[in-house]
Amino acid sequence: MQRKTTCAELLKHHEEEGEGFIQRIVTGDESGVHHFESESKRQSMEYRHKSSPSPMKFKVVASARKVMLTVFWDSEGIVDIEFMKQRNTVNSERYISTLRKLSVRLKRVRSTKQAILHHDNAMPHTSRRTEEALHKMNFVVLPHPSYNLDPAQSNFNLFPKLKEHLRGNHYESDEDVEAAPRYWFRQKYVGFFTDGMRQLVRRWQLCVDWDGDHVEK
Repeated sequence: MQRKTTCAELLKHHEEEGEGFIQRIVTGDESGVHHFESESKRQSMEYRHKSSPSPMKFKVVASARKVMLTVFWDSEGIVDIEFMKQRNTVNSERYISTLRKLSVRLKRVRSTKQAILHHDNAMPHTSRRTEEALHKMNFVVLPHPSYNLDPAQSNFNLFPKLKEHLRGNHYESDEDVEAAPRYWFRQKYVGFFTDGMRQLVRRWQLCVDWDGDHVEK
């Protein structure tokens, strides 16, 4: 019921403000980027004649080496990117530091609109220290239902497509790993981000239609 109520409120805001509401949202999340991640089943498919013997396949797992990517984006594109070495963790202190950088960045590149911050309910995002810091920085935070990843557009739009692009590539250093997402983001046209943000409205509506049940696709 909480998911349904929250999504209904967000739909009401969208109905009242229109596209301007979506254009104000800046969303962010974290994801690990590996030095190597094996290809998907579809990527590894190869054409064979029906009489050809089955190819020998070896189980390949993702490399243990990775960096943590934090990215914030809106309907116009990437706002800020940050990378963190593997041995470090995203805690409240680290996340608050990231939010301060984001605040400065928003004033520089999105100064014409008041941004609405959207992130999920991970502990570093919702701790008391983080909430106090958000208040001091005058962030408006978009409501997000507890225990719910469905409306987090980085999880259903940005990260899956980025990971699909990176699969099968080997990176020798952390610097190479960091360069790959940056290059991929730069190749994306504005419509990619606009369409991704608009999907929020569809997912809010599905959540309401399904009485708060989880939206998988």
